[in-house]
Amino acid sequence: MNIRLRPWLLAAPLLAPLGTLWGCSSAERAPTSTFHLLDGRTLTSAELQGKVLLVNFWATTCATCVKEMPLLVQTHQRFAARGFETVAVAMSYDPPEWVANFTRTRQLPFLVALDKDGTLARDWGDVKLTPTTYIVDRQGRIVKRYVGEPEPAALHQLLERLLT
Repeated sequence: MNIRLRPWLLAAPLLAPLGTLWGCSSAERAPTSTFHLLDGRTLTSAELQGKVLLVNFWATTCATCVKEMPLLVQTHQRFAARGFETVAVAMSYDPPEWVANFTRTRQLPFLVALDKDGTLARDWGDVKLTPTTYIVDRQGRIVKRYVGEPEPAALHQLLERLLT
């Protein structure tokens, strides 16, 4: 059997992720969502259209989530004035009073939503692991998903590119 290697085929798996990072039309659309905010308001994905969006699924009992919150605060403060929004979605198993206490004591400057029945986690790709973070471009396409804590420099570089 004569197998002929094609160098471009070997590189294809390495190049495939670049399509979603650069916002190609193959990027997946963010789901239509209604966020039930901790303060009692609701916010729809349609109301967020035109902004670059970070949606973070987290829990107060998740050590990595707690560890990454200062990064999310810093990122929000750095980019908020440029059309960037952050929505931290507490998982359905997280008691609302714990989420409220965490938000208050950490003075989180961004939107915090409660996923009361798990609908948001299901709609956003059946999220089970926390933290899971999605970056959505101004056109409503998911351009990046992080499972675990994102590397700060890479996250900020991606946001700079999307906000330019």
